Amino acid sequence: MFTGLIAEMGRVDALRREGSSYRLTIEAKKIPLTLFVGESVCCNGACLTVTHFDAHCFTVDVMPETVRHTTIGLLKKGDPINLEQTLKLGAGLDGHLVLGHVDGVGTISRIVPEGIAKVTTITAPKELLHYMVKKGSIAIDGISLTLTDVTETAFSVSLIPLTVKDTTLGKKKVGDAVNLETDILGKYVEKLINHKLDGGLTKASLLENGFL
Repeated sequence: MFTGLIAEMGRVDALRREGSSYRLTIEAKKIPLTLFVGESVCCNGACLTVTHFDAHCFTVDVMPETVRHTTIGLLKKGDPINLEQTLKLGAGLDGHLVLGHVDGVGTISRIVPEGIAKVTTITAPKELLHYMVKKGSIAIDGISLTLTDVTETAFSVSLIPLTVKDTTLGKKKVGDAVNLETDILGKYVEKLINHKLDGGLTKASLLENGFL
């Protein structure tokens, strides 16, 4: 589990295709010094497992399921990549709960300056927009951000200068693809409400148990 606060930007050292999978090696300054084999690292929003590391780089395996639902397979040598290690018990939750389980890919459609900020609009699949609400949370390439607007075809976020400087979103252009993870809380609530086993969570059951 992660918070969506990027620890550092690494760079792709190698992306080797192995059948329908990939082996990704990332160069970074801080994170490799604290890793162990088997640890998870959030790489552009995707939770990946460390298989090897040294003082300057670490390697993760990317399975076909991850390739299908993320932009990882589009990376090239030298590309920047957002990195975050797992949330430690007792640490502050300054972003929001990010699982590193990417739901799908969006496309940047507009970038407009507004004061110190950059308002970025991203088109996204309808099934992902379904879980977004204005002022709710979204993870874009692993970055925890607040939704400023949601329409039937797209959503917007406002980027402060620090986010522009220290994450890959500052380097993105209109037309670029980004990984998206919607807030897990909305998915659980919908599942409970729609679940039919034992009547599910309905208005009648809420009334019966004193919640309404």
